Amino acid sequence: MNEPRPPKIPRSVLVVIHTPALDVLLIERADRPGYWQSVTGSLDAEDEALDVTARREVLEETGIDVDTVGGVLTDWQQANVYEIFATWRHRYAPGVTHNTEHVFGLCVPRHTPVVLAPREHLAHVWLPWQEAAAQCFSPSNAEAIRQLPLRSAARPT
Repeated sequence: MNEPRPPKIPRSVLVVIHTPALDVLLIERADRPGYWQSVTGSLDAEDEALDVTARREVLEETGIDVDTVGGVLTDWQQANVYEIFATWRHRYAPGVTHNTEHVFGLCVPRHTPVVLAPREHLAHVWLPWQEAAAQCFSPSNAEAIRQLPLRSAARPT
């Protein structure tokens, strides 16, 4: 018998995975077909470092190992606070209605292979950043993608 999961921590990461040409990886949620997004995920523990969460979630959801793919993970030093969709509030402790999302960018080589976690995602697609922003269901995710050209230009080489 499955034991109940502990409530999710209302702190998460959003990782915009992109190529140097600013093509963005979007993944389709298995629990909501038609909902496209970047990699997201909550901290596993209150003391888990944000970059550790970002690396773990990227690996779990896409099979991309940040440390071996030759990518560059950048903490954008941006936090978005948003109301948790009612559909997903049952995953959190009673009374939790908002989440703080910390934004990262991950630049990967153009032909980086993607292996999805089938229980979490149905499909993936690489799109030019403008199209990717338009495809996202999450307003904060779409806004992060729209910031990508500026964030990418500001990244040290």
